[in-house]
Amino acid sequence: MIEGVVTKPLKQIADERGWLTEILRNDWEHFKKFGQAYVTAAYPHIVKAWHMHKTQTDNITCVKGMVKLVLYDDRKQSKTKNEINEFMIGDRNLLLVQIPTEVWHGFKTISEEYALVLNVPTELYNYSKPDEHRLPPDTEKIPYDWKLAPWLKHG
Repeated sequence: MIEGVVTKPLKQIADERGWLTEILRNDWEHFKKFGQAYVTAAYPHIVKAWHMHKTQTDNITCVKGMVKLVLYDDRKQSKTKNEINEFMIGDRNLLLVQIPTEVWHGFKTISEEYALVLNVPTELYNYSKPDEHRLPPDTEKIPYDWKLAPWLKHG
């Protein structure tokens, strides 16, 4: 596992009314701080990659559908430099993945319906100076093949 990455299986509590899943609590050991929460949607086979943050830690899970979340460690001083992690997360595998700063990441929807990915980052998004660094999904800087569908818009 990439140095600094934390995963936590999430528990679904169900009864005759439906179900509830706690995503992130401030009394969990790996909780750092709260910046904001947002949901992003991705259609089947779409890749949203690559991006990383210099100050923000992401806490990502998928609450509808399934995605393949991929992380790449390009940090010069990391013990796990050049390591790649893949996580299949979503409503069939409830898992929270905490992604440390400077680790490249992205995801691909692998379910037949759209996916909803929830992120609870540690920092508030700064519209005038975003802490977001991007590379295209097919960059040669990251040794990973998303098997992009050429007729779809990725990025």
